[in-house]
Amino acid sequence: MDYIHELRRVIGPRKIILNCAGALILRDGKILFQRRTDNGKWGLIGGLVEMNETYEEAALREIREETGLEVRLDSFLGIFHNHDMVWSNGDAAHVISAMYTARIVSGEPRIDGESYELRFFGPDELPELFAEDHIAALKAYFDGVRYPVPRENRYRGQ
Repeated sequence: MDYIHELRRVIGPRKIILNCAGALILRDGKILFQRRTDNGKWGLIGGLVEMNETYEEAALREIREETGLEVRLDSFLGIFHNHDMVWSNGDAAHVISAMYTARIVSGEPRIDGESYELRFFGPDELPELFAEDHIAALKAYFDGVRYPVPRENRYRGQ
């Protein structure tokens, strides 16, 4: 995140490309969502890829930071775009997200400073999502899209 703060100090809120990674965390047929502190809206779990990190490593780190959960990435859903993301401070970006499915290996969900709430929702009770990349990833999941997680890119702990 220091890289993005450094970049923003130089260019201000102008639109940039950001790479993100996250997952649909599954338990008992339900998906874990977070209600975010930056906008009060619901989204999937994930965040920015840091320098020298793979998408898989970023997804696992972000999940651990935001939920306290250790997960295993089971499948790759695809690359999804949010062309016009604007944060409350005016920072703009084209967000490119690598999204996965994941299952919990250990831990119980707990909130951090980025979440007001974490909650599992079933397919018939999904919250309204704020980001088009999250909406597209969820659609891919319900459409049955599943690709293998490339072995050479799996996190060292898997």
